[in-house]
Parts: sequence; C-alpha cells; structure tokens
Amino acid sequence: MSEAPAPLVSIVIPVYNESANLTALWRRLSAVVAELPNWEVVFVDDGSRDNSLALLRDIAAANARVRVVELARNFGQHAAILAGFRECRGEVVVTLDADLQNPPEEIPRLLAAIDAGNDVVGGWRAERQDQAYRRLASRLHNRVTSLIVGVPMHDYGCMLRAYRRHIVDTVVECDEKAAFIPALANSFAKRVAEIEVGHDERAGGQSKYNLLRLAQLSLNLLTGFSLLPIQILSITGIVIALLDIAFAGVLAGHRLIYGPQQEGAMWTLFAVLFFFVGLLFLALGLIGEYVGRIYLEVRRRPTYLVRAVHEGNSAP
Repeated sequence: MSEAPAPLVSIVIPVYNESANLTALWRRLSAVVAELPNWEVVFVDDGSRDNSLALLRDIAAANARVRVVELARNFGQHAAILAGFRECRGEVVVTLDADLQNPPEEIPRLLAAIDAGNDVVGGWRAERQDQAYRRLASRLHNRVTSLIVGVPMHDYGCMLRAYRRHIVDTVVECDEKAAFIPALANSFAKRVAEIEVGHDERAGGQSKYNLLRLAQLSLNLLTGFSLLPIQILSITGIVIALLDIAFAGVLAGHRLIYGPQQEGAMWTLFAVLFFFVGLLFLALGLIGEYVGRIYLEVRRRPTYLVRAVHEGNSAP
C-alpha cells in the first residue's frame, strides 16, 4: 500500500520595495524548502515602485513552484497576505516578511509545532533588533491585542507564522477591510502556540512601519475586535454625570453657607470645561472610528485588486 503524499506547504511572502533583499531572501529560502517534500512559494508584490516585481518574475520563471501575485497598487501588508492566502493551495500556510529580519531558517520549527497539533503557531522575537521606541510600542500593542483577542501572546506583530488550511479559509471568508490577520486567526483557532524565533537587523531597504502606522494598527485592532472602547465611554459618561450632580450640590451648599464668592470660581469652571471638551473630542473620535469601519464594510469595495499572476511554464 503506497504512502499518502506529504501535505503541501505554502509560503506566502508580501513584498513592497524590497529589491535590496530579494536575492538573499530567495537564496536562503530555497535552501530551506529544498528539505521539504512538498512546497510552493507565493510572493505578493504590493505595488512596489522599485524593481522588486522584475526580480520576483525572474525567480518565478526559473522555478515552477513559485508564483508571483502582482497587485494593482499598494494595498498594505495585511491585504497582500490575504491575496496570498487566496492564491495558495497548501494544507499548511506559512507567512514571512521579505526584509530578512525573521530568518527563513526558522520555518521547519514552525512546521514541527503545527505537526504537534496546533492550529496556529506564531513567532516570538524575544531578542528584537529594533530601536527602543519600536520595542516599547510593540510591547504595548501586544498587551492590548492579547487582552482584546483573549489569546495571550508575546508577539502579535511577528509575521513569521504558520496556519492550518481551515484557519486560512476562515480568515479569507471574513473579507474584512481592515483585518489584522494574526489576531483574526487566533480568534478562530482551538490550539495556538508560540515559539521563539531569531530576529536580525534589516539588511537593506527601509521599514514600512513607524509610530503613526503602529498607532493606526492598534486603533484598527481596538475598533475591529472589541466594543470595549465605546462601552468605556458610556460608563465614563454616567460617572461624569454623577460627579456633575455632586459638584453642583457642593457649589449650591457652598453658596448657601458662605454666600456668592468670585475668587477661584472662574478657574475651576474653566478646568472642568476643558476636561469635558477633551473627553467629548475623544468620544467623537472613537465613534468616528466605528462609523468609518462600518462605512468601509458597506461600500463592499475590494480589499485589493490583482493585476496579474506570474509563474513558470510548468506547474508543481
């Protein structure tokens, strides 16, 4: 009786202006996949403006197991990963950034953790080679994400991750316009594991994430996975209303006992007014985020547009 064929492993790599790293990435990645019995690699060019697409097409032309999904413009990292998820066919899907900060040599360890029975395996960059402000912002982001998703992890920002096929299909079916894939996948998984992986300094090119981008990602996460912010605002409104009643009672009692006094009253009222105005703007901003997400969903515009899929002459 013949043995069943080894499950197909798909490696999905979003690429945006990474021409400085692609040659080294493919050299190292090809050495890794050569040890796998059944594999494919799906590069997703996310509207690169350098010669990344040309390099990727050359790689695909020379390797039948490599395909390149060319997006019409830059849609963002998570949209590019979703495009790769739709294109890939593997029973296990591994995601990897193209900047070589996460070593492709860690992929076999992720696959071993999947084989151990986990649905999702995340990489944990315990020794991050990033600037201090990036590490601090990432630590805060990971704590907030763990609280909201309900699945504690050290590192939600690491894109070196492995997923079983049913998790990938479920994420694709959600078709969210501002999806944060690691958190979304964890919310559907029964067994989630995390392993320490290496992390190197960026060899070439520039990072696509700054503090503003990280803040936007955290805000999308808050409004996309939880009603907690809007509920906190409701509770805060009730508390402020009660404090306002108590403050009015104190002022009325003071006036009855000591009579009208002007000294200090104006500054107190200004302080209270500024507090309320600041809270009002915060409330409007959060409500606007929720309304904006609803607006994005009801328009039903595509999350990304595929211009072409490039591959070699023969299929794997």
